Amino acid sequence: MLADDPMGPPKALRVLVIDDDIDGADTLAELLMSIGHEVKVAYDGTVGLALDADWQPHVVFLDLGLPTLDGYEVARQLRARGPESRRILALSGFAQRSDQERSQSAGCHRHLVKPVKLSDILQALAELS
Repeated sequence: MLADDPMGPPKALRVLVIDDDIDGADTLAELLMSIGHEVKVAYDGTVGLALDADWQPHVVFLDLGLPTLDGYEVARQLRARGPESRRILALSGFAQRSDQERSQSAGCHRHLVKPVKLSDILQALAELS
């Protein structure tokens, strides 16, 4: 979580979860809401891009293995439209070094491997401060 003041409460982030695994997306969304963030969920890349344009989240958790419009293309489109401050965190079962390099070149700031640990999610959010 971000902190405006090291001694103050954490700042709530607008977080968009884009994942075609409905149960996984909803579980992640509930977890993020339980720690104080505002969350919206999209189950495909096209809807995710539309939500991003309307809502302008601070953070996007993005599944790379989406059907139709894959996460790599979604990341490229998110990067192209800005803002620079938005962070894209890849969520993927693809764990090879080449997968991580591909997600980074598409515009993802971090590559989290599924099943992702709570500690990894919290660390990724803490790094945004």
